[in-house]
Amino acid sequence: MRPRCEPCTRAFWALRQRNRSTGIDVGVWKVSHGAVVTSGMEIVRKNIGIVAIAALAAGIGVPFSTAQDAPPSPSTNILDRLNDMTAGGKSAWTPEQLTVMERLRDAALKDPYALNELRHLSDNIGPRLSGSPQAGQAVAYVAAEMRALGAEVTLEKAKVPHWVRGTETAEVVAWPGQTPGTTQKVVLTALGGSVATPAEGLTAEVVVVDDWKQLSALPPDAVKGKILLFNRKFDKELAAQGGGSEAYGGAVAYRGAGPIAGAAVGAVAVLVRSVGGADYRLPHTGLTEYDEGVPKIPAAAVTAEDADMLKNLTSQGPVKLRLTLTPQTLPDAESFNVIADWKGSEHPEQVVIVSGHLDSWDLGTGAIDDGAGVAVSMQVIHLLHELGIHPKRTVRFVAWMSEEEGSEGAAAYMADHKDEVANHIGAIESDLGADHPTGIYYSGKPALGKWLGPVAQVLDAIGAETMVNAPETGEDIGGLTEEGVPSFAPVQDNRFYFNYHHTAADTFDKVDPKHLNENAAVMAVLAYAVADSAEAAPR
Repeated sequence: MRPRCEPCTRAFWALRQRNRSTGIDVGVWKVSHGAVVTSGMEIVRKNIGIVAIAALAAGIGVPFSTAQDAPPSPSTNILDRLNDMTAGGKSAWTPEQLTVMERLRDAALKDPYALNELRHLSDNIGPRLSGSPQAGQAVAYVAAEMRALGAEVTLEKAKVPHWVRGTETAEVVAWPGQTPGTTQKVVLTALGGSVATPAEGLTAEVVVVDDWKQLSALPPDAVKGKILLFNRKFDKELAAQGGGSEAYGGAVAYRGAGPIAGAAVGAVAVLVRSVGGADYRLPHTGLTEYDEGVPKIPAAAVTAEDADMLKNLTSQGPVKLRLTLTPQTLPDAESFNVIADWKGSEHPEQVVIVSGHLDSWDLGTGAIDDGAGVAVSMQVIHLLHELGIHPKRTVRFVAWMSEEEGSEGAAAYMADHKDEVANHIGAIESDLGADHPTGIYYSGKPALGKWLGPVAQVLDAIGAETMVNAPETGEDIGGLTEEGVPSFAPVQDNRFYFNYHHTAADTFDKVDPKHLNENAAVMAVLAYAVADSAEAAPR
């Protein structure tokens, strides 16, 4: 099982080896929602000034390179050697192709197309939960927009979950120091895929633990018949230093595996502290998991403030909570991935994917997760159309369906195209918001980093020259990555992303138009580079 969300995919690798000697078999969930690739991630920042100083100080006698890279090819003069060291050696692109990349970059920075498309997806269509009417409307809308650009559009079927949120309320009905005749509201939201409480709700005592270790240390039957709250905090200091995905991964395992662990020790419901950084009494939803052989119990995320309050009160004495959740899991629905091909001029059978996921959670309007990824991918096709550019290979736009609830769209794509994997030359996915991009994640052979050197130089003008080697780059393209297809994603500033991720505040106003266009520039330059190189990307 791979993680079922983009940040979780990156985080999976870092947390995979986390200590699990707690007595709770979290392995039933495969730790599939752990967080970001930090160990094993290699960052190569191309800084011309530093390289030049290092090279000149050494008298140009010893090439300057990273440990993983082969020495640059021999050159006849200092300037050639400096170019070799900063651009990674011989370029896979001609000067004319690099000029085209610059044209795409500059056009993306000025063009409002992505912003307008995102505004429509967010404000006009709204939340796009799998199986919902809005998700269906989004499919039709995006397909029509791509046809209008002259792309060859196909709707590829995918069966997707159809989970519908219902009533979700909670209140503390008994606690130490209670004013007679009063209750206290608890702000929460059902986790995706949760089962319902009885229609009239359930009332039970609350037990609070911070982690798996505390749960395993409780006496037998300490949680039986009670509501269990996992109070694992999101590391806001780590997020503030640019480690938003790592902070997310440290906490999200409790959202995914919490109901399994709770049911295993007899809890009647599970609550988790919301996985996010903005403490504005905002609950964060997201997919939860159940396991065969363990009862399915209701699951919800409470705000950070309410989690703290419950921990405080339970430290003073018994606390009882009334919880009502009435979601429904309906039969799977038929939906679609939107495929739009901008045909290649020399090798139309070879494809380079640019993509985002079209579905979203239902609390907000899915602007940053992941309307932005869809919009900047749409802009790639728009720019190729506007500038009259036809790369050698086909650029394939994909709007994935149901990433949030199990990546059924991605699975359907892999099944439909299983015999065409060899013709997938590259795959790009944007699914970590729309803040300033600082470079490109790449997954594949280490040689990819050097190969991307000239692309990094083109993107240096917008501060997006960093190349980051990561085991995976996106949930929806993960199947292609596993098959050896070079895969990529923008590296984005994620300090604030998890303030809004999966909340009612994921709305259009959170997107900075300048940053959105910078992301579109990264996607367009990278897609063209991979699609038009004389030789395919190292594989």
